[in-house]
This record gives sequence, C-alpha cells and structure tokens, in this order.
Amino acid sequence: MADRQTPQLELSGITKAYPGTLANDNVDLTVLPGEIHALLGENGAGKSTLVKIIYGVVKADAGEMRWLGDRVTVNNPSEARALGIGMVFQHFNLFETLTVAENISLGLDEPHDIKTLSGEIITISERYGLPLNPARHVHALSVAERQRVEIIRCLVQNPKLLIMDEPTSVLTPQEVDSLFGTLRQLSKEGCSILYISHKLDEIQSLCDAATVLRMGKVTARCTPARETPRSLAEMMIGSALPTCKRASRAGKSETVFSLNGLSMVSSDPHGTDLKDITLELGRGEIVAIAGVTGNGQKEFLCALNGEQATADARMIEMLGEPIGKLGPKDRRMRGMAFVPEERLGRGAVPEMSLAMNALLTGYLRNLVRRGFTRTGHIRSFARDIREAFKVKAPDIDVEAKSLSGGNLQKFIIGREIMLDPKVLVLGFPTWGVDVGAAAAIHQAIIDLAARGTAILIVSEDLDELFEICDRIAVIAEGRLSPSKSTRTTNIEEVGMWMSGAFETGGHAHAS
Repeated sequence: MADRQTPQLELSGITKAYPGTLANDNVDLTVLPGEIHALLGENGAGKSTLVKIIYGVVKADAGEMRWLGDRVTVNNPSEARALGIGMVFQHFNLFETLTVAENISLGLDEPHDIKTLSGEIITISERYGLPLNPARHVHALSVAERQRVEIIRCLVQNPKLLIMDEPTSVLTPQEVDSLFGTLRQLSKEGCSILYISHKLDEIQSLCDAATVLRMGKVTARCTPARETPRSLAEMMIGSALPTCKRASRAGKSETVFSLNGLSMVSSDPHGTDLKDITLELGRGEIVAIAGVTGNGQKEFLCALNGEQATADARMIEMLGEPIGKLGPKDRRMRGMAFVPEERLGRGAVPEMSLAMNALLTGYLRNLVRRGFTRTGHIRSFARDIREAFKVKAPDIDVEAKSLSGGNLQKFIIGREIMLDPKVLVLGFPTWGVDVGAAAAIHQAIIDLAARGTAILIVSEDLDELFEICDRIAVIAEGRLSPSKSTRTTNIEEVGMWMSGAFETGGHAHAS
C-alpha cells in the first residue's frame, strides 16, 4: 500500500446550500492512499452532493479541497480526471449501439486510436479480472458487463481515487464477490476508493473506514469491521433501527392472481422475450421475482400492468377473470395497483406537486366527480399519504423532484397502498433507498399482505426479498425458475438461479 501519511483527498468545511436545503454543512472528509472509504447516510443526507463537488460537477459555497496535501480547485469533471479522480455513477452512461472501445473512447479527454485503446482495454480487463471484449456492442452486454465498461473507462486513465455510487445494486452475489476482488486489488496498488452503498454488510466486509452524514453534517466516523450492519444503520438514522414484524402464514390460500404460460415478444429490439411464465399468488401472500436487470423484468412488469397486452387474455387472470388484454386503467378498476421501477417519469411527474401526483392513480378514490377534480379531497389524500408514510417534505405543494429518492418512493408506495388493492405489483421497491426508508416500506408491504392483498415484488435485492417474502422465483433470459419457500432456499442457490442455472420443468409452481 502507498504511503499513508499524506491524505490522498482531504475536504475541510465543505458547505453547499440549495434553496430551502443545506445539502452539505461544514463537512470534513479524509481519504488515505489505498484506503477503501465508505460514505454513509440516508437519502437526502448529502452524499451525492459531496461526491459531485469532489468530481467537479457541483461547486461548493465554502470550504477547501486538498489533493496529496496541495490545495486544489476542481471546476469540472475534466479537471477532476486530470488530477486522477474517476467516478462510476449509479446509472450507466453508455451508448447501446456503439462498441465497448468506442464507449470508453468517448469518456477520455485525450484522443485515442481505437485499435491501441482496445489493446489497453484487454490488458486492464485481464489484470483486474474484469473480462471484456472491446469489439462487442453495448446492447449485447449483461448489466455486470456494462458496469465493467464504466470501471475500465476509469481505470484506463490510471486513477488515484475511484468514486463508486451504489455499484452492486444490479449484480448477483457471485458478481459482487468478483467486483470486491477487483477493488481490493486496486487498493493494494495504492488507488483510494470512495464507496457509497446502502448495503451495510458489504460496507462491513469491504471498507477500511467510514464517514457518516446525517442532514448534511458529519455525525460519525468508524471502522466498519468493528461494527455490525445494525450499528452502522443506527449511526445513519440516529436512532434504533426499526424491525419488521411479520406474522406467520397458515397453509395455501385462495388464488387471487395467476400467470398461465405468459409469453410475449419484447417491443424493444434489444429487449428480452418472455417465455411460458406460469405462477400463482394467493391472498395475503408476498411472492418475490429476483434476477439481474436485463433478463425480462421490464417486459414482465409491462405485461403485468397492462402497458403491453398479451396475445391471449387468459395468460393473466385476476380473481378468475382473464385480464391479459385489458389496459392499465381497467386493471386498476378491478383492484390492481402498481409501483413502477422508475420513480421519476413513471411513478411520479417530476414537475408536478405531491398533491397532483396523488391524483395520478388516486382518482379511483373518489377524487374526481363528473369529470371534475375535487381539490379538497385530493389535498386531503396527499396529506394522509405524507403523514402515514412519514414522507419528509415541507408540504404537499412541493414538486416531486425536490424530494430525496427514499421519500419520493415512500410517497409513491403509500399512494398505491392507500388504494387498498387486491393485487399489488412492485418494481424494485427500495432500489437506492436508505435503510430507514426501506424498513418503513417493508413494514407497509407486510401490513398490506396481512389485510389480504396478494403482492408480487420484482427486485434484485436478495436480502430484502428473503426478509419479507413467502416465496421466491428468479427470472433469467425471460424464463421463470420454479418458486421455493424462502425458508427452504438460500441466497447462494438463488444467486445460481440468477445466472440461468435452473430447470423450469415447463412451469413455475409454488413449492
């Protein structure tokens, strides 16, 4: 490991204010050479603002940044990269129709010959155990391979500090192990890593040190190996971590929702076709569909919510009625509710107020009469959601986009739960959501199931699925594995299924 006396990065008194919000309040942060340093905090704690300041995307109002002891000003990402700072964002920035080498070339500040660059990519990919073919087009890559492209784009520039934002949210457990091996090797070679994740068991096993932010301020520093996931969570939220209370289920219940050989050709030329998916949900049951993104989840959710009709109406049945050819509104009228994967744009309209966003699906709750909206009822409904689900927002007139990810997700899920649906389908309900908000969402889902709602959750977070679900199946390349009780399987087995290693036997039934 490199000399650890002089910090690789040192922030002093970093302050950044936005209208009505102090995102960073006099933040100090020290990252040593070769150190894997975790940046922890709830949604809205100020983590994203801080790393954007380091990477030159945002300019601080006050404070200073030192790089190997020298005071520096970083005005843009190009200047950050010139210093030796690389960043792998949570959302990939790749052009699907270009090759791996072409995408990496676009992220470099100096012109590169593609042939020479391809050789560098192969050398680096072999050195760090990140296998990648520079000639492949991005649309043909798995999600894990796309992440490798983003990492290698940084490594080609020989960074001294690598910032990673939620890097494992789309990976199988086996792929996470592989990534951690790469990060530990980089650390041994002297590269510092600033690591943001809500997966606290990962923080505990990977990181050398951690800085905790709460409401824009540094509230704790610790050595994660000496902590537990629970103690780390309690540092983040500043209080005891709520525990989900789940009643045991008795036997098989009445089937409320069923998929009968659901097959569908994707409307996206680069999408995944669904192949003969069969599954039943009982009243009050919570069933999980795990899998790595890009294996048909998008098409699956579109089929369930009615965005794309099935060839045969009987492929989807609700309370014995064929609904495969019905659109989203007609399915909602029959008692289905839906939480999409994308919060902004699909779950909520960013520029609209919380009150108006409550109306988007809440119109079924007597919020419209004879074609006219009932303003008082709408506002009352929005306030009820905000209070019941502890949504942190100044009032119900603020724009949806002004809320942190976790608070907006609580509002969207709360809106659907308060419609008291017979069937609730959730796409990635706690993706990028902090531990406190996730616990609240989990409990709300459990409570709804206890009232008799059949719930289907599509997610990549296996810890979450094992915590709250009764049964689990996996979607891989558009096929569905058999489902098993979460009490009779484990994360390792499901991780294998996520790579497609399972026999369907033609159908997926409850075990």
